[in-house]
Amino acid sequence: MNDAAVLERARAAGIAVDWIDASDRPQRISIDSLKRILEALHPGQLPEVPRLLTATIGEPIAIPGLERDAAGELQLEGEAARPLTVSAARGVPAIATPGYHALRFGGREVTLAVAPPRCFGVGDVAPGERLWGLAVQIYSLSRPGDLGIGDTTAVAMLAKSAAGYGADALALSPAHSLFPDDLSRFGPYSPSSRLFFNPLLIDAGKPSDEQDPSNPLLIDWPSASARKYALFHRLYEKFLEAPSPEFDAFLREGGPSLAGHVGFEGRRGDPRFYAFLQWLADDAFASAQKATKDAGMRIGLISDLAIGLDRDGSQVSADPDAFLTELSVGAPPDAFNPNGQDWGLTSFSPQALVARGFGPFIATLRANMRHAGGVRIDHAMGLMRLWLVPRGSPPTEGAYLAYPTDDLVRLLALESHRHRAVVIGEDLGTVPPAFRARLRTSGIAGMDVLWFQRDGERFLAPDEWRDGAVAMTTTHDLPTIAGWWSGADLKLRRGLGIAGESESAARAEDRAALWRAFTKAGAAAGDAPPPTDTDLVVDAAIGFVARAPAPLAIVPLEDIVGSTEQPNLPGTTDQHPNWRRRFRLPADRILAQPAAERRLERLNERRS
Repeated sequence: MNDAAVLERARAAGIAVDWIDASDRPQRISIDSLKRILEALHPGQLPEVPRLLTATIGEPIAIPGLERDAAGELQLEGEAARPLTVSAARGVPAIATPGYHALRFGGREVTLAVAPPRCFGVGDVAPGERLWGLAVQIYSLSRPGDLGIGDTTAVAMLAKSAAGYGADALALSPAHSLFPDDLSRFGPYSPSSRLFFNPLLIDAGKPSDEQDPSNPLLIDWPSASARKYALFHRLYEKFLEAPSPEFDAFLREGGPSLAGHVGFEGRRGDPRFYAFLQWLADDAFASAQKATKDAGMRIGLISDLAIGLDRDGSQVSADPDAFLTELSVGAPPDAFNPNGQDWGLTSFSPQALVARGFGPFIATLRANMRHAGGVRIDHAMGLMRLWLVPRGSPPTEGAYLAYPTDDLVRLLALESHRHRAVVIGEDLGTVPPAFRARLRTSGIAGMDVLWFQRDGERFLAPDEWRDGAVAMTTTHDLPTIAGWWSGADLKLRRGLGIAGESESAARAEDRAALWRAFTKAGAAAGDAPPPTDTDLVVDAAIGFVARAPAPLAIVPLEDIVGSTEQPNLPGTTDQHPNWRRRFRLPADRILAQPAAERRLERLNERRS
């Protein structure tokens, strides 16, 4: 195949042969890279008429591949079928009812997924109000008898406490299933499956005294996980003593998907044991969400949907053709990562999604909205395009692959309304302006994070932030307010060789700029405190962010208590205790500290 043919084939497959980098410079993917990526796509033959078509209510639906008018019938979801003529020129007339409808003609059946024009949003929950919530890493919470890992009972405890202060949401770290046969793999963004829960995050019951060690501030995942699985096995042995119709019903409802997952996890054991754990986990997360609503939260739990999967996990193993197993999700080179990034994860094949009527994507949305009042879409650019790197190649040899954005966004809107779940799209970093505009019109809230709300050296005033985004002080991958102001993050990164002395000088200027923004907005007064004094700065930052016009403000628990430590330091593995830090106080007492109560009061004042 000559170069021209490679370029033509690549463009037809949705590969961005030409693209603009983070410095606004045009780039072109090499022919060799395009060949490797094309080999990895294995698109197969798509059906002439797709199995599922998406549409928006009130708009006609074109039927591709139809050459002449055909007699057929349309069955709206939950209603009887009615005859109609499918027009080759005009398709099917507009449908006003959202849902999954069946169109039958010429021996074919096509699902018409008709969605509202926008996702379910905070305005649907509390019209005209500005709500606030907290973000927390589930494992980081503590309570007596938790065996060293935060769980859903601690989540419910925190939710009840936070609701008492006025919170309406609790954004959680990913709860996806990991690897029970390798307890050293605990990174929440590298899941085995996004369809099932990590049972280590649920309450295993009360252990005996000798099984309830003191809770360290850093989790020893292999040791703590082994203790918890030992208790799970004892629970299972007791469970087997009597039949359970509820468990049997759970197995039937889970069907082949659940059977495949527990079969994968039980390759060297009893698959029903792992089904038992999923049954417990499903009930535990349902109970945690119920606890948020019982406490008065109007949104409750916000789940976190990771961008990709470990290709060696259960979901990919059960259905490898649905994924791009020879490509890794990553990011192109930019100012922070001149060599680009390879996250070691795979994701859906866009061609397979179309061929399968988007079934894998719909199932993933449903699993993550099932027991939540909202969902955060990690790396939301994946709704439009992903930077994909051939296995064994450096990230610089990757390329952007387009995804069927219209279809994915409509399905997201439809499922969000069916579950009454708000949708947040993580749109940080280098994102085309057109994509952020698309999120806005689709009702997907972006993320405005304090550190990135800048115009050159100036920090933007709160009223310059977006009214269609969630306002945040920071995220799990970024410095906390106290860590940034004190320079603890720079000290850590310098010690690891990933930050230079020039950043320290720039930080001094940034501190002054941030304090000027605080005082101008009325969130602080007087001279800026020294780097060693972080309390007033944390107070001011929370009051500053709370002034944003966003319908929802979310503050990580680390900032509420004034911690200098961030949960994760990107670019590190064993050099930093990523995903291991725990809070010292129990979940139901952590907000009762004077500093925390002062900051929560500020949130309530500024959001009302």
